[in-house]
Amino acid sequence: MDAVMLAVVGAVLLLLGGAAVVFGVLPVAGALEIGDRVWPILLFVVAVTVVAELAARAGVFDAAAARLARWSRGRVIVLWLLVVAFAAIVTAFLSLDTTAVLLTPVVVAVARANGLSPMPFAFTTVWLANTASLFLPVSNLTNLLAAHRLGDLDAVGFLVLLGPSAVVATVVTVVLLWLTNRRDLRGRFSPARPPRVADPVLLRISALVLVVMMPLLVVGIPPWMPALGAAVVLAAVFAWRSPQVLRWALVPWQLVVFASGLFLAVGAAEALGSGVLLAAATGTGEDLLSLWQVAGVGLLGSNVVNNLPAYLALESAAGSPVRLAALLIGVNAGPLVTPWASLATLLWHERLHAVGVDVPWRRYILLGLVVAPVTVALSVLPLALR
Repeated sequence: MDAVMLAVVGAVLLLLGGAAVVFGVLPVAGALEIGDRVWPILLFVVAVTVVAELAARAGVFDAAAARLARWSRGRVIVLWLLVVAFAAIVTAFLSLDTTAVLLTPVVVAVARANGLSPMPFAFTTVWLANTASLFLPVSNLTNLLAAHRLGDLDAVGFLVLLGPSAVVATVVTVVLLWLTNRRDLRGRFSPARPPRVADPVLLRISALVLVVMMPLLVVGIPPWMPALGAAVVLAAVFAWRSPQVLRWALVPWQLVVFASGLFLAVGAAEALGSGVLLAAATGTGEDLLSLWQVAGVGLLGSNVVNNLPAYLALESAAGSPVRLAALLIGVNAGPLVTPWASLATLLWHERLHAVGVDVPWRRYILLGLVVAPVTVALSVLPLALR
C-alpha cells in the first residue's frame, strides 16, 4: 500500500462514512463527536511528521547515528545496542513512523559505511518501531486514541499503566533480535568518517528544536501544541536557510485522509451493532487468560486487517483501563507478521527497497510468527500482576 493507494482507500472510507451520515446510519451528532475527538490527534501527527522530516533533512539523525558509531569504539554489538536505544527513544517520543521511515535508511547507511550487514539494523528499526511504541501516548496513534478513551490520560499515567509492559516488549524484542542475528553482531570494525554536514547552523538549530520539543510532549499539555510550535519554528528556519526543502509533500495528507475516513467508517459500523459481536470475541475479566484473550484478538485483527482499524473496532469492547492496555499491547506489539499489519512496516519496506536492501516478505513473516505472539504474551504479564 503506497501513499497513493493509502489516499484512495481513505477517500473511499470517507465516502462510505459520509453516506452513513447522509442516510442516518451514523447520526450527525456522532460524526461531530468523532471529529472533536480526532482533530487534535491528526494535528499532532501532521506536526510531528513535519518536524521529523525537516530534522532528517537537516542531518540530525545522520549525525546522531555517526556519533553512535564513534561511541561504539569499533565493537559491533555495542553499536547495535546503541542503535537499539536510539530507535526506542525515537519511537517513544517521535512515533513509530519516524523510526520506520526516517531512522531505517540512516542506520542502514551507518552499517554499510562501516562494512557491516544492514539486516540486523533493518529488523531492529521495524520491530522496535512497533514494540517500543507502548511507552508514551505520542508513540503511536492508537495510544493517543486510548489516552482519550481513558479520560485524556497524561504521559505519566500512561507510563504507569503500560510502562512495565513496554519494558518487557522492548527487552523481549532485543533478545529475539540478538538470537536471530547474533552471527552478524560479532566482531569489530573500523569506524568510518562521519558524513559531511551541509549546513552546521541548520543542523544545530534543528537538533535544539527536537531536544526542546521532546520533553514538552510529556509534561501534560496537549501534544499537538509543542509539536505544532516546533513545526512552525523549523519551517521558519528552513525558509531562511534552505527554502527549497519546504514542499507540500512534507505534510502526510494521505495518512490524514485515510485516518479520517477510517474513523467515520468504524463509527458507522459501531452504529450498526458491530460492538456486540466484537465484545463476544474479546470476552470479559481482568485475569491473565482474559487479558491474553483481548491482546490476542488485537494481534489477530491487526495482522488480518491493520492495527489501526483493529484498535478502533475493539476499543469499545475492551472496557476497563487494564483491558484497554492489553488491547494496545496486541495492536502495537502484535502487528509483526503480515506486511500490511502496520503502516509503519509497509513504509519501512519501501524505504529499504529505495536504498537497495531486499528483505523477503517470507523471512519477515516467518520471524514474525515467532516474535509477535511471544512478545505480546510476555508483555501482558505485568498487567495481570497489577
